[in-house]
This record gives sequence, C-alpha cells and structure tokens, in this order.
Amino acid sequence: MNMSIPAKEPPPMTMGSTCITELETRLRQSLAMRIQNVPEPPGHAQGHSAKIAVLFSGGLDCTLLARLSHDILPVDEPIDLLNIAFENPRVAATAQSNRSKTISPLPPVSIYENCPDRITGRSAHTELQRTCPGRTWRFIAIDVPYAETLAHRDTVKRLMRPHNTEMDMSIACALYFASRGQGSTLTSSSGIDTHEQSDNYTTSARVLLSGLGADELFAGYGRHGVAFTRSGFQGLLSEIHLDVSRLGQRNLGRDDRVLSHWGRETRFPYLDEDFVAWVLQASVWEKCGFGLPDPLPLDVSADESHQRSGINPEKMALRLVALRLSLDHVAREKKRAIQFGARTAKMETGKSKGTDILT
Repeated sequence: MNMSIPAKEPPPMTMGSTCITELETRLRQSLAMRIQNVPEPPGHAQGHSAKIAVLFSGGLDCTLLARLSHDILPVDEPIDLLNIAFENPRVAATAQSNRSKTISPLPPVSIYENCPDRITGRSAHTELQRTCPGRTWRFIAIDVPYAETLAHRDTVKRLMRPHNTEMDMSIACALYFASRGQGSTLTSSSGIDTHEQSDNYTTSARVLLSGLGADELFAGYGRHGVAFTRSGFQGLLSEIHLDVSRLGQRNLGRDDRVLSHWGRETRFPYLDEDFVAWVLQASVWEKCGFGLPDPLPLDVSADESHQRSGINPEKMALRLVALRLSLDHVAREKKRAIQFGARTAKMETGKSKGTDILT
C-alpha cells in the first residue's frame, strides 16, 4: 500500500484528472469480467429475464456498478435492482406515536417506503432511467415483515458463523433477504414506467453484484474523516490499511455464506485483485478528498466547479466518476450503513450495541 504523505497541499481532483479517468477504465474492466458471458438462467425469456441483479440501496457504490453495467451489457438485457426494507417495530412505534400527535389529511406512508434505502433506491432508479435510455430496469422492492425476520433468524445466525454479534446479524439479515430476490416490481424502460407490475416477483438472476470494498479502498466510512481530523494523512492511511487488511476476515466470509444461501453467486467488482492492487498503489489524495483544496482553482470551468459543489470528501474519486456518468444526485449521496438504511439495526427497544454477542 502506498503510505506516502504529501509534502505540501495535494493537487485538486477533477472529472478530467488522469487518476479519475483511469479509475473509471479499470472499474469497467473489473466489472466486464464479472457480467459478460453469464449463462442464461433456466426458463430464460429474451428481453424479460435478467441474468444480472444488483444489491441496490441507491447509494454511490452499487448505482455506479449498475450504471457501468448498462454500458457493457446488450441494451435489450434487463437488469434487476434488489432493494431491501424491513419492518422495524421500534421505528414503527415511534412513527405511530408521532402521527398521533399531529393531524394530517395525507395517508401515512408505508413503513417500507419510509426506509432510508428505499427512498434513495427509488431516487437512484429514476436517475438510471434518465441516464440510460432503452434499458429495462426492474426495481424489486423487497419488504420483510418483522415476523418473517424472526422466523429466519436462526438460519441467518447459522450461516454467518463464526461471526456472532448484533451488528453481524443486522448486516447478514439484510443480505440474506436481498439475495432471495423476492418482492414487488415496477418495470421501466427508456425512463417511462410501464404497466408491467407484479406483487410476487422473484429475480431470475443467478449473478448478483455487490459494492463491497469501495468504502474500505476509498475512505468511505465516517471514521476515516475522524482519523484525518485527528492525525492528518498519517491517521487516514493507517485507518485505510486496517480496513483493507481485515476485509476478508471481517466481511467476505460472512457475506458470501449468507448471499449464496439462495443459490446465487455474488461478485465483487471493487475487490478484483488487479483493481485492488492499483488502488492501493495510488496516492491517498487520488482516492478521497480529505486535505484537497476547496474551492477549485480558476483553471477549472465554472460549470465543473458548480458540479463539484456538495461533493463529500469520502470516496471523492468514485463520486467524480459518477459525475462523469451524469449521476449528479447519486454522486452526492452520503454513506449509510446497510443496517440503518434497511432498518435491521435495533429492532427491539433497549440498549443493545452492535458489538454485543448474540444470545
């Protein structure tokens, strides 16, 4: 890993920076290896059945994979977007209490549609429709009642062993039900919603795409910003090195066992060996925006300066790639952990912590 620290203020990153254009090229190469020549699933119907599905929260990492997949796959091949939302009794009770204190002529929003990842997912879906004309995007809204979460809890607990904390359970539950791929759909093509809807759809895709690894490689967690604030580039580099070194032990085994339970294979474009090696050798200021000058210098166009506004330093390199691909809204999405976005964390009232051991 490149542990070098800049002797002076590092140069700014722009959409046209060499590191950004090469990042896009290398990510495309990694993704192409994982989605081209995928065999047709049983009962494949041309133009209807999907070979590829994306674990889709609407965040930066997964939406970027979906957008690049559009450029690689034939345009008549549908892509399924698996979006998960849970009934969280604690959150539902709070919402009910708040509604009882106010008078509104509007009907209450579904507890599932109110989930943060459902909101960002639908927003990103709309942006994909706009930027990718001709592609059929099938947004699969996977709603999981609390009773169903409890019914599958022991299975998830067995699959994720030897991991055994509350946080592991929260993450594993979200991945487990998302990879099952069962939900309601609204199929859209060319940016226009069609009448092809189903309340009981199961994806035909045998290959799932995951954005795992992007946060670790490009400093996407909140603790990366804390490390930089406390110890500068040295602290930031140490935090990135720690995250990357424990990826296999902390994430991959657990996620792979849970995701493969339903007979699907998950592929991780951000963890391609060549891609990871290239990212690790790049300077830290070519991955994220911590310590970069702001605003942009005068030799950058006013239009690009405007586009760069509101871009967080976390994973700035990936955010600039998203801007290059016209994903303006997605490029500005803040990082949200899956357990909070899908609302699998802290389903019961109490003072449980993510590090608590499961009973």
